[in-house]
Amino acid sequence: MIRANDWRGLCVAVIGSLLLGIGACADGERESITIRFWVMGREGEMVQELTREFEAQNPGIRVDVQQIPWSAAHEKLLTAYVGRATPDLTQLGNTWVPEFAALRALAPLDALVDESPQIDPNDHFPGIWDTNVLDGELFGLPWYVDTRVLFYRTDLLRGAGYESMPTHWSGWRDALRAVTDRGGPGRYGILLPINEWPQPVIFGLQVGSSLLADRDTRGVFSQPAFRESFRFYLDLFRDGLAPPVANNEVANLYQEFERGTFAMYISGPWNLGEFRRRLPAELQQEWSTAPLPAPDGQEGPGLSLAGGSSLVVFRSSEHQQAAWRLIEFLSQPEQQVRFFELTGDLPAHRSAWNDPVLANDPQARAFAQQLERVVPTPKIPEWEQVANRVWEAAEQAIHGANDVDKVLAELDQDVDRMLAKRRWLMQQREEETP
Repeated sequence: MIRANDWRGLCVAVIGSLLLGIGACADGERESITIRFWVMGREGEMVQELTREFEAQNPGIRVDVQQIPWSAAHEKLLTAYVGRATPDLTQLGNTWVPEFAALRALAPLDALVDESPQIDPNDHFPGIWDTNVLDGELFGLPWYVDTRVLFYRTDLLRGAGYESMPTHWSGWRDALRAVTDRGGPGRYGILLPINEWPQPVIFGLQVGSSLLADRDTRGVFSQPAFRESFRFYLDLFRDGLAPPVANNEVANLYQEFERGTFAMYISGPWNLGEFRRRLPAELQQEWSTAPLPAPDGQEGPGLSLAGGSSLVVFRSSEHQQAAWRLIEFLSQPEQQVRFFELTGDLPAHRSAWNDPVLANDPQARAFAQQLERVVPTPKIPEWEQVANRVWEAAEQAIHGANDVDKVLAELDQDVDRMLAKRRWLMQQREEETP
C-alpha cells in the first residue's frame, strides 16, 4: 500500500517530469529554425558541404538548400517575390542586386555589418563591394567574385619577342601584331567574340566613359571617351588582329587555343579549371594569365568588370538573424578557401587570398591583381538589356554596316528609349520631393 506521503512525492515527481518535458518541447520549438537558402547552378550542390558544418556549429538552425539552374533563377526569384514566397536568403548575381533592391525585396545589411565582428568591409575588393551599394545602402555581401583578365599562350608571345605581357594599349597592340604576323594566315593575336558585350564595355570604362549619364537615364556612347575606346576595339578587327566571329562560330575554344589559332583570350576565373582540364599536358606550362593592359598614360593594370555573386537576405524573411549567421559563416576565410577548392569560385575576402592554395597559384595571381582594379557597370535593372544592345552595335560596326559615329548615335537613341520609363520615374520623384 502506498502511503499519503508517498503519493504526494510520486505526484510531484510525475508533474515535474511533465513540466520539464513540456519546457523542453517549447524550447526545442522556439530554438529549432529552418532557413531556406536558394543557390544557383553547381554551387547549390557544393555549398551543402559547408552548410552541414554550419548546422553542426548551430544546432538550433537547419539549412534547407534549394539548387536552382541559372537559366531559371531570375524568373523563379521574380515569381517568388510576386507570390510572397521568397526564401530567407539567396545567392544573387551582382547585376541583379539593383533590380531586387528597387523592388524593395532585399533587407539592408548596413546595421548587421556594423555589429558583426567577422565582416570587415576593408577585407573586400572595393569595386566588388560597390556593386552591392545602392543609394548609400548595402543590400548584399560579396560571396565569390569574378572579373576578366587575359589568358594567353606564353610560348607564342615569347616566340614573337615578348617575355611578358605588355601593360599598356600601344605595347599590347604591337604584341598582337607581332604574334599575328608570326602565326601566318588563319592565325590571330586574340579572340574577341563579337556577340559578347564585356570587351567593348571594358575598353570604354578604361578610358573613363560612364556609359550612362543623367543618373543613368541616358546613353553617352557617342561621346568622345567611349568613341575613342570603340575605335581601338574595332581596329583590332579591321587590322586583322582578331577574327570577326561569334562564340558559336568557334567549334572548340580550347582546341583552337591549343592549335594557336589565337594567342590571347579575355575571360574569367571559370576558365582556370577548364584550361587545366582541356589543354594537353605539353601545353600546361605554356599558358598563363595577366591583368588587362591600361590605356597609354594611365597607371596599370587597366580597369576590368566587377562581377560575381552576393548573398542577400529577403526583407520578408522571419529568420533574418539566422540567415545573417549563415552569411557570416560562409564569409569566414577558411570557408571561402574551401568553397574555392570545391567550385573554383574566387574568394570575395582579400584575407582568403593569403592561403597557399591561392597564393601559390601562378594563374590565379593575375585575378588577385585585377580585382584591385575593377568597377561595376551601371547599377540599374535595365543594364543587361543595354549591354546586349552594345554588342549588337559593335557587331554592326565590325561588319561595316555603318560608320562608327552613326552606329554610336543610334546606340544612344536606342538606350534612351530603353530608359524612358526610368527617366519618367525620376521626374516623378523630383516632383514629389518638397
